[in-house]
Amino acid sequence: MHRIYSTPFADVYVLYVAKLERKSRDVAQLDQAIEWLTGFDKKQLAAHLANKTNFADFFNSADINPLAERITGVICGVRIEEIADPLMKKIRYLDKLVDELAKGRPLEKVLRR
Repeated sequence: MHRIYSTPFADVYVLYVAKLERKSRDVAQLDQAIEWLTGFDKKQLAAHLANKTNFADFFNSADINPLAERITGVICGVRIEEIADPLMKKIRYLDKLVDELAKGRPLEKVLRR
C-alpha cells in the first residue's frame, strides 16, 4: 500500500492551498474542482478535512465525475492514462487539477466543460 493512501487528506489540502496562494490563484476554485471531481459539497469537504479522513477513505467515499477520464497528461513524471491503480489514478486526477489551476488555466477548462 502506498504511503499517500493513509495520509490525511487535510494534510495535503493545506499544501494545495499554499500552492495556489503562491501563484495568486483563487482558493475557492480549488474547492470547486474538488467538488467537481468527488461530488463532495462544501459541507462534506469540511467534514472530511475536520475528521482528517485519509486519502483512501476520502476517494473511496467519493462519487468520481465520469468526465474525470478526460484528465490526461503527466503528473509527477507519470502519465495519468497509464496509472493502473484506480485509487492512485483518482489522487493524480486531483493533483493535475491543482497544477492546472496553479498554472492559470481557466476553471471551465480545468473542469473539462
